[in-house]
Amino acid sequence: MTTETYLNHPTFGLLYRLCTLSENRELFTTLYAQRLFFIVTSKTERVSIEPITRSEARLLVDRRMRELRLLDLGTDEYAELQVVYKRTF
Repeated sequence: MTTETYLNHPTFGLLYRLCTLSENRELFTTLYAQRLFFIVTSKTERVSIEPITRSEARLLVDRRMRELRLLDLGTDEYAELQVVYKRTF
């Protein structure tokens, strides 16, 4: 069971977490339009938000799915990520 995570961006409003990319990196999108994508990196009380293109976001999610499949990690996470991929891209 995953929990939904939101982040308030001063310019783009509420962002919604699509997935975790690595330990300190997550992929977010704008809540309503889901057309703008951001990589959010968190390091000890510091958060950086980097805008990326839709195609870059798709590649990152695709890479994460491939990683989960090859390492046979988190079959639940893989299934959830497939749903996110189909719904978003």
